[in-house]
Amino acid sequence: MAQESLEIALIKYNKKTWCKSALLGFFIGLAVIVPGISGSTVAIIFKLYDQFLYAVGNLFKKFKQCFAFLLPIGIGMVVGVLLGFITVKQLLEFLPFAIVCLFAGLMCGAFPAVKDELKGAECNAKRVVLFVLGLIIPVGLGCFSALTSVGVGTQTTVVADKFANVEWWHFLLALLIGAVVGITQIVPGLSASAFLMAVGWFSSIMSSVSMTYWQTNPAVFLVYAGLGFGFLIGFFAFSKLLTYVFAKARHTAYSMIVGLSLGSILSMFCNGDIMEVYVSWAQNGAAVLDIVLGVALFAVGVVGAYLLVQYERKKATGSMQENIE
Repeated sequence: MAQESLEIALIKYNKKTWCKSALLGFFIGLAVIVPGISGSTVAIIFKLYDQFLYAVGNLFKKFKQCFAFLLPIGIGMVVGVLLGFITVKQLLEFLPFAIVCLFAGLMCGAFPAVKDELKGAECNAKRVVLFVLGLIIPVGLGCFSALTSVGVGTQTTVVADKFANVEWWHFLLALLIGAVVGITQIVPGLSASAFLMAVGWFSSIMSSVSMTYWQTNPAVFLVYAGLGFGFLIGFFAFSKLLTYVFAKARHTAYSMIVGLSLGSILSMFCNGDIMEVYVSWAQNGAAVLDIVLGVALFAVGVVGAYLLVQYERKKATGSMQENIE
């Protein structure tokens, strides 16, 4: 009976649902670059989160079925990472506060979809504690990354190349860090970039992705290999664990996820990257245009994401009524 409860039917794709899954993958890939954004939250909006977890956790057991489901998500992830490196990262350098506001607005507008998962759940002490813990984790990571990225009591940003002299132990450390990054792509509300900032690896990884750097320091590929293997371990293992946890205590688990999602929105305005903007404002005065544009984009993000949530809610309600009839 317990085993049967873990079985989840994967949707059969048509053109529309294939594109939806590719869009989900795009946001998962983008989440590696943009601090605070969570691709898994998009999976909850699209009502694909449980299927996503199940397909990842059972890829080797039911390869053909799960691979077919994950293919558009994987393609979207690659596009999201590449676009994040090429476009979004550049925009974050020119209009950091405004772009962060846009993504924060998107996450804020999407939050009701995450909260919907707790409808009908009993509020008890355990769930409240998990919610608070979930709220603290991303905010704490963001604050820690802000403190370690900007010199306390100075007006200068501290940037150190972590991979200038790669040793064998860098591979083991990268393996551990990669595993945590893999987990952040599974758990809504956790941000890969915020975590990498907190451990001081974000800037080093971003700056190392260039042909010039690779030619002068090819040993960095040892770090990449560790990150890649660790990512796969965390990604696959934790997805299977969460599928099991949801089957046993769904509302209790979602109490923490709701906290993580809310905390990730707050952490977008308190992390290493955005702290550089605040330092610049303190030195040169606040950029009024950036702030006004940020407020406008935040509103656009909230409205756009919330309309999408409402659309998915209506579609889910319509499907339930059809099944009843």
